[in-house]
Amino acid sequence: MARGDGSFWRSFGPGLLWAGASIGISHLVQSTRAGADAGFGLAGVILLALVLKYPFFEFGPRYAAATGNSLVEGYQRIGRWAIWLYLILTVATALIVQVAVVLFTAFVLTHAFGLDWPLALVGGLICLLSAILLWVGRFKLLDASIKLVLVLLAISTLIAASVALPVADFSSVKLLPLESGSMIVSLAFVLALVGWMPTAIDLAVWSSLWTLAKDESEGSRSSVANARLDFNIGYVGTGILAFAFVTLGATVMYGSGENFSPQGTLFSAQLVELYVQMLGDWTRPVVLVAVITTMLSTSLTVIDGFPRALDRTIRVLRNIDPGESIKPSRSPYWLSLVTLAVLTIVVLSFFLTNLTAMIDFATIVSFLTAPVLGYLNLKAVTSADVPAEHRPGRTMLALSYVGLILLGGIAVIYLVTRFG
Repeated sequence: MARGDGSFWRSFGPGLLWAGASIGISHLVQSTRAGADAGFGLAGVILLALVLKYPFFEFGPRYAAATGNSLVEGYQRIGRWAIWLYLILTVATALIVQVAVVLFTAFVLTHAFGLDWPLALVGGLICLLSAILLWVGRFKLLDASIKLVLVLLAISTLIAASVALPVADFSSVKLLPLESGSMIVSLAFVLALVGWMPTAIDLAVWSSLWTLAKDESEGSRSSVANARLDFNIGYVGTGILAFAFVTLGATVMYGSGENFSPQGTLFSAQLVELYVQMLGDWTRPVVLVAVITTMLSTSLTVIDGFPRALDRTIRVLRNIDPGESIKPSRSPYWLSLVTLAVLTIVVLSFFLTNLTAMIDFATIVSFLTAPVLGYLNLKAVTSADVPAEHRPGRTMLALSYVGLILLGGIAVIYLVTRFG
């Protein structure tokens, strides 16, 4: 049985880290594009994604608090095939996701500061700054910085959305993105939206690792109830902000004849203008700070998350104690971090300026892997390793199976129509 001191505030933080990693491209880019292109026509899709994917994310902190291990150990106990499958999927998607996040962050910075620097240089500085912060501050600095950033973004976004609501036209609201029997947007964009709404299923592993890191930093074990509450606060917050960004896009751009540019710098400028139109020109500096810090925090959590997951996976596969200290030059964490950073810079050196194409590609890949990772999470949390009282109940299990069927079915349909 999981032990804890009963103090929620000692456990508070991993859920916000998860939210910090989630509220980035999926919200600033995809949710805003959804509102601009379809009004509130994709609101039902966003709500359905938030509901169907919820169990697979919640299983991360639940498993960690109940067992004292991460989902990586849970995969190992399913079978060696499961942890190898997770490793393969992580290696296959890590660079794609990190490039997309760092690319948009670089565009935001070049727009905000009027820089005419190569994207590879800006991306390299982002990776270097993140590595230094993680080296110096480790988990505690990561935990503290995300809380500050999320408060700043949440306040500015909710104020902007509340100003937009009175003039919003809700006639475009739909449960399904259909109009006269046809899709109001392409199936590819719907899948791209769902793929990172609220984020990729991969982050369930990160969430379990952040839960354990929080326990280590506080010197006490989180109870399952506290870990779940911490996660739920972050999850509900990401959902509310997703609809806030949809509202901004729908109110300012939908039906205006104006569309978001696929060029990253122009997209960043248009995004800032959405806020300014709602709140007034005087808010431009505040909005820029909110957007910049949000993307920097997302980059920081992604640059930490993949190496943290790879480190744990490699240690488990090699039967190394996850808590054992290893020299940085031989640590899977730092080796993964440096390797991904170098590859990110290389890709940015040859990448063109089509931001939305890169993001759609990354998010569709995440959608296609979601059913596989969701299944692994479900198998882990219903295993004998989890005490019976901490396993998901009938409602959560039913929702999990519905989610697997729908996500898997739609993935198959997309692959058949795309390559059939």
